[in-house]
Amino acid sequence: MQPQTFDTAQLLALAAALGWASGLRLYAVVFLTSLAGFAGWVTLPNGLQVLQQPLVLGASGLMVAAEFFADKIPALDTLWDAVHTFIRIPAGAALAAAVFGGDHAAWAAVAALMGGTLAATSHVAKATTRAAINTSPEPFSNMLASLAGDAVVPAMLWLAWTHPLAFAVALGLALVLMVWLIVRLGRFLLAAVRALRQRYGGAAAS
Repeated sequence: MQPQTFDTAQLLALAAALGWASGLRLYAVVFLTSLAGFAGWVTLPNGLQVLQQPLVLGASGLMVAAEFFADKIPALDTLWDAVHTFIRIPAGAALAAAVFGGDHAAWAAVAALMGGTLAATSHVAKATTRAAINTSPEPFSNMLASLAGDAVVPAMLWLAWTHPLAFAVALGLALVLMVWLIVRLGRFLLAAVRALRQRYGGAAAS
């Protein structure tokens, strides 16, 4: 396979995709990128080629399986998201920066800021949405939301590799939706917490 050259727009699209998707499914991002490079489906930028190692592929595959099941169980998914607040965001920044490697320090710094911000946005939107869904007793909406996340991550990664401009449009729409969800569902969760405090506070007082 001949080495592939990437222009700045392609690298930025890939960095944005890795950062954004890491906030939703970090281990799937690592596994899919690792698999694509290991199988020769794509030529990874130099900074990401470490992901092609069989050890990385195997470890990320195990974590993908664990996250797949954890994300389908109400309440456990919220706990999983809470723990991964400290993992997904820095990992998204690191993956985005690695797209540019060590030869483009300025662009790598920009990519790290972008990747971390996008990872934080998608992570908070996911965690807020799933916490709000968990207030409902039925389990089906939780599973549907989880399956949607399973599908959108590989779709957006593929789009970033093959159609960077289309990915930029899709990412812009996704960010608008996510910010709206954070605001709307954040208010809903705050109202639910206040209602619980009033209910149990009143019961304790009586």
